[in-house]
Amino acid sequence: MSRFNFSAKMVIVQPVLAVAILSSSAAAYADFNHQSWDSLLNKHVTMTNGGKASVVNYAGMKADKSKLTSYLEATSKVSQVEFNRWSKNEQLAFLINVYNAGTVDLVLTKYPNIKSIKDIGGLFGSPWKQDFIPLLGKTRSLDDIEHNLIRGSKRYNDPRIHFAVNCASIGCPALQDDAFTGKRLNSQLEQATSKFLADGSRNRLKGSTLSVSPIFKWYKEDFATNWRGTNDLEGFLGRYGSSLGLNKAQTADLKQGKIKISYTDYDWNLNKK
Repeated sequence: MSRFNFSAKMVIVQPVLAVAILSSSAAAYADFNHQSWDSLLNKHVTMTNGGKASVVNYAGMKADKSKLTSYLEATSKVSQVEFNRWSKNEQLAFLINVYNAGTVDLVLTKYPNIKSIKDIGGLFGSPWKQDFIPLLGKTRSLDDIEHNLIRGSKRYNDPRIHFAVNCASIGCPALQDDAFTGKRLNSQLEQATSKFLADGSRNRLKGSTLSVSPIFKWYKEDFATNWRGTNDLEGFLGRYGSSLGLNKAQTADLKQGKIKISYTDYDWNLNKK
């Protein structure tokens, strides 16, 4: 009788145990912990101009360099197989965070003897083409992460990434003071986009001409990919008419091509505090 009871219990327990193991395994691939990068951003990034821009305390980042190194070492251990198990939002948040952490790490190699990230490349090189970030089984450059893994993969197709990846320059959209996460990615991208477009120093309407950041010129094709029903730059900008300070009539004119688009200058000076 006792053997029957024991066997019956085993029959009941084993499926439960199997489910628990599967749940634990699934949870292990649910997301990557960006807490250490988040804490560095919280500590050393200051949002300015109502959240439309930010400055970085690179001296503070340098003092905490070991924490930044540990974070990048942790991201380097993620395998392609593990990465592939994540949702698209979790993958994209991960790639954005690694890009931004890598950019800060690159700046610190020359800081404080640097006025612009472009100084790192010198006369004949580019800071964005230097291979120094171990990621998904390969040592990669910032360009590789942005243009191949994010844009070139055609997996994410979200033009708002241009307001999330940071180039350590004043002209660049703000480096956010918190890490991107899969669960919050859409709202974080939306806020970053809206805040950047609301910055009158980089995007402004004067008469019948809308002057916007050259980001929209450099990556014009990304804003014409039928993202959420928009198939051209005017349509994308029209979605954010209120952020640009446009009224309904001006927004309608923009979408109909009645407002000329020009481009502002880009400030490559370091976004330092």
